[in-house]
Amino acid sequence: MKKFLQKKLKDQKGMTLIELLAVIVIIAIIAAIAIPAISNLIQNSREDALVADAQNVLSAATLYFAENGDETEVGWDGTTTAGSNELEDYLEDTGNITEFSVAKDNGTTPTTITFSGDAGSETFSDVSATKVELDAGRSSLGDADTAD
Repeated sequence: MKKFLQKKLKDQKGMTLIELLAVIVIIAIIAAIAIPAISNLIQNSREDALVADAQNVLSAATLYFAENGDETEVGWDGTTTAGSNELEDYLEDTGNITEFSVAKDNGTTPTTITFSGDAGSETFSDVSATKVELDAGRSSLGDADTAD
């Protein structure tokens, strides 16, 4: 039995250096393709989160305007302390939005929101969007002034 195992092990060869280098090159090519794609997915999800935060603010403003019918605009400049925000009863957190202003025309439904916020590596300033544009998703951020 011992001689049989020794003969089998003698016939076995390891990987050559060329084969090993070929495997490393293939892995490097796959990584070079995958890493940028993954980073774009992460940035896109952060921008989607910013749009979702804006939708939350718009929903809170809808409730605010329903209870305060005489108001036509509500906002937050990002510097006021807790307790002084007019929307605090309707909105727990603004997420990544650093300031916003919501306006309405007639009725109780807000028509536009103008906001600034951070989405990962980009900062969006003075983005103005309607509910329909926000429902369309990240494309509503497209015309914004951005700073990398």
